[in-house]
Amino acid sequence: MDYFLQQAMNAFSLGGEYALLALGLAIVFSVMGLVNFAHGELITVGGYAMFFAVLIFGVKNPFLILPVGVLAAILFALLLERVAFRPVRAAPPTTGMLMAFGVSIILQNSALLFVGTRPKAVPTAEWLMFDLNFGSLRIPVVQLLETGITVLAIMLLVVFMRRTTIGMAMRAAAKDFSTVRLMGIRANRVVSTAFAISGLLAGLAAVFIMARRGAVDPFMGFTPVLKAFVAAVVGGFGSLPGAVIGGFALGIAEVALQAALPSSVAGFRDAFIFSAIAVLLLFRPQGILGERPDFGEKT
Repeated sequence: MDYFLQQAMNAFSLGGEYALLALGLAIVFSVMGLVNFAHGELITVGGYAMFFAVLIFGVKNPFLILPVGVLAAILFALLLERVAFRPVRAAPPTTGMLMAFGVSIILQNSALLFVGTRPKAVPTAEWLMFDLNFGSLRIPVVQLLETGITVLAIMLLVVFMRRTTIGMAMRAAAKDFSTVRLMGIRANRVVSTAFAISGLLAGLAAVFIMARRGAVDPFMGFTPVLKAFVAAVVGGFGSLPGAVIGGFALGIAEVALQAALPSSVAGFRDAFIFSAIAVLLLFRPQGILGERPDFGEKT
């Protein structure tokens, strides 16, 4: 029983990380139709911001270091929207996707050139490394916080989208952007808010990734965002509830297979997961909660 509960906490913690990142991808896609493959670099920027806060400014207090990473991710997301994506907003979707790829490659190589390939250590709050003991069950504090903050962030996002003017405008823009503009709502404000929220979610994920890793490197955000992209597709790209469901489903599947598979085949965990996803998408190509678009006859 204790082993099951331990694995359940591992699954919800990992699923929460994927859900945060998948939400960031989905909220930008729902408003702009843009698959932001540079989303992983927001994690990297947040990690390096924490590193430079220690190196240059001598910040040692983790309570000050962690907000620096989140704020840096938000500001950098807004900068990317203004500099890279706003000029190509009226272009075909493939142009925006290629721009996102280009931005990702430029940022990765810039980090390699100016910072180096070696991971840079960042101090982690000691209390995040503690374990809470419930009998023979040991639960790391970082896992509890990651799960709790993920749930809280999702709840606050739901309230924001349903109860605020800009949130309702974003929901409307996901259906028909042209009508939203005709109603007097500025497109730049809606899109900038979507990018700011995606930066916030990426920054929160960066904090917990850094808490577990204790170091930042130029490719830190690549794998988590790749998994989050898969989670968003499984849930239904552009569907915010779908992104959450897909993130938690992927995290639970990874942990369950890691625990259940024999050691001789555990290394093929991702192959089993992606095979199952391929089968799912054969029967439901729009994802769990996605809406299937009408592309006309293809046969």
